[in-house]
Amino acid sequence: MKIYQIDSSARKEGSTSRALAKKVLEKIKKPGDKVIYRDLNDEMVFVSGLTESGMNIDEKDQNENHKKMFKLSDQLVKELKESDIIIISAPIYNYGPPATLKAWSDLAARVGETFRFKPNGRREGLLKNKKAYLVITSGGTKLNSSEDFLTPWLKFILNFFGIEKIDIICADQMALDYDKSIKDAEKQIENIS
Repeated sequence: MKIYQIDSSARKEGSTSRALAKKVLEKIKKPGDKVIYRDLNDEMVFVSGLTESGMNIDEKDQNENHKKMFKLSDQLVKELKESDIIIISAPIYNYGPPATLKAWSDLAARVGETFRFKPNGRREGLLKNKKAYLVITSGGTKLNSSEDFLTPWLKFILNFFGIEKIDIICADQMALDYDKSIKDAEKQIENIS
């Protein structure tokens, strides 16, 4: 099995979402499994300078920034396609996703690679038979509340790619009771089967 671990917290040291994602990896990884690791803070670029929609720019019209963007996009798509299990850790920032996670989703959304349009105009995700674990943390936002714009968005994006088996591990509202939030999250990780 190939496990794709993606961390998106802007904090490298002392990040709760990163620490919990590591525990998820330790829980699910079996001998012989390969881990592909991606820290979105190391190399992320943002979609910009497009001349048409859908991440299409003729190669002869690409500048250096476009080439860098497409190279990273191709790599992210490859990592997703090759993985069997995906772990995404994400803190809720200002009620939504970290900017790097949104940028990742923009670069990973490629027609004919991660999704396609059917003849009737509906979209179909092409990354079937994968499992995802979402590790979501927050200071004050309650998971799945009307103020949580990260969780439903991330589930939608993964469904859009065809990934429908999704488990969520959360340590939400840590500012209210940090110890309880962490204990609850660790219990959720213990119960992963």
